[in-house]
Amino acid sequence: MEIFQSMVQDDYEEVLFCQDKRSGLKAIIAIHDTTLGPALGGARMWNYASDDAAIEDVLRLARGMTYKHAVSSLNFGGGKSVILGDPKKDKNVEMLRAFGRYIQHLNGRYITAEDVGTTVEDMDIIHQETKYVSGKSAKYGSSGNPSPATAFGVYQGMKAAAREAFGSDSLEGKTVAVQGVGNVANVLCDYLHKEGAQLIVTDINKEAVRKVVEQYNAKAVDPKDIYGVRCDIYAPCALGATINDETIVRLQAKVIAGAANNQLKEARIGDLIHNMGILYAPDYVINAGGVINIADELDGYDRERAFNKVKEIYNTTSLIFEISKRDGIPTYMAADRLAEERIHSRRKASCEV
Repeated sequence: MEIFQSMVQDDYEEVLFCQDKRSGLKAIIAIHDTTLGPALGGARMWNYASDDAAIEDVLRLARGMTYKHAVSSLNFGGGKSVILGDPKKDKNVEMLRAFGRYIQHLNGRYITAEDVGTTVEDMDIIHQETKYVSGKSAKYGSSGNPSPATAFGVYQGMKAAAREAFGSDSLEGKTVAVQGVGNVANVLCDYLHKEGAQLIVTDINKEAVRKVVEQYNAKAVDPKDIYGVRCDIYAPCALGATINDETIVRLQAKVIAGAANNQLKEARIGDLIHNMGILYAPDYVINAGGVINIADELDGYDRERAFNKVKEIYNTTSLIFEISKRDGIPTYMAADRLAEERIHSRRKASCEV
């Protein structure tokens, strides 16, 4: 990979490669844009197929965080980090502490948090070396697991999409196909069930599916069949890129609204589903609840205040639909436009000072 070419193309500020031979740490920290404030984004640990795959992932994720913060009116920039290795086999205390020291050396330009392959307990260990970490355990006055806040935000975005597509934000009687029933989706299913939605669920984890079926009277389908089920809302809550050329021809939903990151395999897929009349609630808009919750920690965490901010995802999602209609563009473009306008406005104000 031509690293500088990639950085210039999407205007990244900094990429830091970190290694600690004694602990086995190999990590990359990417800072995309700090116009709105210090870069905030989780630390992901994954057994990447190659160094290039890790670089590509961290760059993509860091840029996504810039847009997520901007569209959510958070005063943070976009950053992300990846630790290379199998979190079940390779993770150790010294590795996490070494990683924390690298974060500390950035002196606040980057603030980390929990992500795929890392835990609240890991954040506590990293915190031993740096104050620039959020998502720690409650004993540090933090919020802990951000999944409930993420789920609440997705629920609010889904309700806004229902109002746009069906004329009412009530989900009672609506059939929602949930792909993936991990921590976030499980809480989301609870919200949907309590409102009277009918759930169709799938996951490669059969035990997780069994629990959701029993708890929420859901119907289970095979993972490969979820795309073609008759439903009102398709909620991708597992891996990204599930909305692609192969799946969109099978979708029978009127709305796509879920917790997964990077749901569109390519940007052009957003154009296709727009032309098909399917309403897409942009993923980084409605799954921002977790980062909104984590950002609140930095002001001294207050759960009620944090969740009131997460509830604003409903209004933000509705605004994006309005921009889409006003400008005649797909919703994913409308979300980008809203985020870019806020960043441009801040840059302009800085230049005028």
